[in-house]
Amino acid sequence: MEELITFILQFGNLNKQQIDLIAGKVNEITLRKDEYFSEAGKIPRQVGFIVEGVIRGCYYNNNGEEITRCFIAEKNLAVDYVNFEANAASSEYLQASTDCKLLVFSKQDWEELSHTIVGWDSIKNKMVQQCLYLKSRKSPVISQDATTRYLEFLENYPTLTNRIALSHIASYLGVTQQSLSRIRKNIK
Repeated sequence: MEELITFILQFGNLNKQQIDLIAGKVNEITLRKDEYFSEAGKIPRQVGFIVEGVIRGCYYNNNGEEITRCFIAEKNLAVDYVNFEANAASSEYLQASTDCKLLVFSKQDWEELSHTIVGWDSIKNKMVQQCLYLKSRKSPVISQDATTRYLEFLENYPTLTNRIALSHIASYLGVTQQSLSRIRKNIK
């Protein structure tokens, strides 16, 4: 819980009573590797804060190939926020790349905080902006060569290389696993 409160307090000030109210609204859940936090075709109904583990955002392209769009590691929010807010079905999956522990707000509790805590909307908006930024900024530029994309991946996600499946990294980079293995071998 402490990590969540520290995370929230980066974006604004809250008193002890407000912090206690927030703490009372979260539930701890665990996801096993490969389980989904939210799924394409379903309306996202919760906001998660990752305490332990890594979640990846992925979707299937027109050819039925799985494409990894982003990775979300500890001390970050995991949510398809646009569809969460719009009450619309998601077009992507949020899937555990490792075993995960999350603190989760239901949609109702998340919205209740806006009605109860003065200034929560401002804090929430800043947290969501960071979440959206993390989900969008790190997509590799396909016009770059694969080695450059992998080096940028290492720079953007320095702690993930040995924690997540190489197939997910390859998908994220837009290369085959064999190509990724060659790139890794040549870099060492």
